[in-house]
Amino acid sequence: MCRRKGFTLIELLVVIAIIAILMAILMPSLRIAKEQARSISCRSNVRTLTLAWLVYKDDNDAKMVYGATPAYSASSTTAAWVVMPPALGDSTVEEKKEYIKKGALWPYVKKVEAYRCPSDRRQHSPYHKYAYRTYSIVGGLNGLGSTGFGTTPLLRYTEIKQPASKWVFLAECDPRGYNMNSWVLNPQARQWVDPFGIWHRSNTSTVGFADGRVDMQQWHGKGLMEWNLLALHEPNKFSFYRTPTDEEEWKDFENVVRAYSSKDLP
Repeated sequence: MCRRKGFTLIELLVVIAIIAILMAILMPSLRIAKEQARSISCRSNVRTLTLAWLVYKDDNDAKMVYGATPAYSASSTTAAWVVMPPALGDSTVEEKKEYIKKGALWPYVKKVEAYRCPSDRRQHSPYHKYAYRTYSIVGGLNGLGSTGFGTTPLLRYTEIKQPASKWVFLAECDPRGYNMNSWVLNPQARQWVDPFGIWHRSNTSTVGFADGRVDMQQWHGKGLMEWNLLALHEPNKFSFYRTPTDEEEWKDFENVVRAYSSKDLP
């Protein structure tokens, strides 16, 4: 009796077709699961940085770490949470990692991967050169960027009103190859200034609060989300100042103003 030693061509084609169908069904679920894992990692990073920020002020008589990102200077006495390489946004990823280690929070978070969201897509974009660090400190918390916008930064943790409702860290999508200074808006002129990172879903960003908790901020304004996506995909066309254009975006703006800290805001 002659035994078959393999599949016929038709049988192979059927098997391949079945595998292709199964992959088409499973791939979206796998992508969602993978992004959920990255989102969990991102929230863990922000929680780690926020707790380090809190411990720093405990070790420094309630004074908050400097929230801007100055260029590194060996003679500087300003304790910035991270510092920038001499070439700023044009520096390589490795240089940016090395200068993170020169920041005042490095003794508390000695893991350079904690400063970057695994879903931050700027590093793979030619427009963003060598972007690496994802997270920024809100300018009103001993930051530099809030000056000039009619608001005065807080210097000590005891000055923060309702820490449970105030942001410290958030994902930023600076289009200049590096997250420059602090993340800011202009509450006096009623304008957005800096874009934020919308990495995990089409309408949410990771934020850390002054009481140590972490949450996902949901956005509703369509124009606002398009503005942020422009910073990611076409930064050469991006403008840093934006006035909300509809009711949903104004709600987003008011929510962020309530989460923003300065001496001039309640």
